[in-house]
Amino acid sequence: MNQGARTFQMAKTVLIVDDVAFVRKALTELLTQARYQVVGEASDGLEAVELYSKLHPDIVTMDIVMPNLSGIDATRRIIQADKDAKIVIISAMGQENLVMEAINVGAKDFVMKPFSAADVLKTMERAISDGKKNERGNSSRT
Repeated sequence: MNQGARTFQMAKTVLIVDDVAFVRKALTELLTQARYQVVGEASDGLEAVELYSKLHPDIVTMDIVMPNLSGIDATRRIIQADKDAKIVIISAMGQENLVMEAINVGAKDFVMKPFSAADVLKTMERAISDGKKNERGNSSRT
């Protein structure tokens, strides 16, 4: 069986984390159209950590400024539980220092709001393929 061919047919699973329902809806529509499977949505960091442990998605989109637990702390907890977790920060302009802190605790990449579909999709693909380059011994550049 050609396992590589099977991998391309399976949709990558995503957990979307943002305290703003409109942003979650926009990301869900965008990613669903791009053939990702949205397996869950969380409106704060605590819910994100809980859902990640239940769902084990391939990738997470994570806002930073949220109630109950920040995206930085949620990222830290998820990475502590699963060092291979792939988290992409999606945050507002003007929060560059917080974005860098999230990268330092383990997030793979980031997209600034307001975002374009192309930026989100390119960043998601880059974050997902980041783990694969070590398995194949080379990297695919975008």
